[in-house]
Amino acid sequence: MRGNESGTAEVSAPLSLMEGQRRFLFREAKKIDRAETLAWLDGLGINYRLATHPAVHTIQAMEELGLEGSEWVVKNLFLRDDKKRQYFLVSLQKDKSANLKTLRALLGSRPLSFASEADLDAKLGLAPGAVTPLGVLADESRSVTLVLDEDIRAFPVVGVHPNDNTATVFLTPQDLERAVAAGGSPLIWLTI
Repeated sequence: MRGNESGTAEVSAPLSLMEGQRRFLFREAKKIDRAETLAWLDGLGINYRLATHPAVHTIQAMEELGLEGSEWVVKNLFLRDDKKRQYFLVSLQKDKSANLKTLRALLGSRPLSFASEADLDAKLGLAPGAVTPLGVLADESRSVTLVLDEDIRAFPVVGVHPNDNTATVFLTPQDLERAVAAGGSPLIWLTI
């Protein structure tokens, strides 16, 4: 059964209808809230478990919550090149670190740095602490490439915010990939 906040099952809409709904839902507002994100997952028939919690802004704060499955929560980095032509949302195992020079070489990009809060809001409609791979659903221009660490592929589930840092949604890495792909955002798996 597909999960949702009320715990009831829902019937999936055909993908072509979902695409039309996505354009309608997200046309006027860049920000996509938790309910819209969960509706997107439900419409695609994606199974997930939702855990609500107080707002968290760091991996350390997430760990302090003691959520079941917290070992599968990922860390997210919003990066840009030095000319602001390429943007990357990098999701990796929470205990890993990312060397920006190494990432640059792997991505074949210009020098990388962390994008500003203004860029984060303008591109993904997110605030610091709420960064999530599902944020790319708000990227109407498809200018942000989601980079998923290859290690995540082996996780039984992955924990990400549903565009709101007061909840975490747990779904399979394959379903995360499917949700992002259905939204049309570029996505690559990379060994980081």
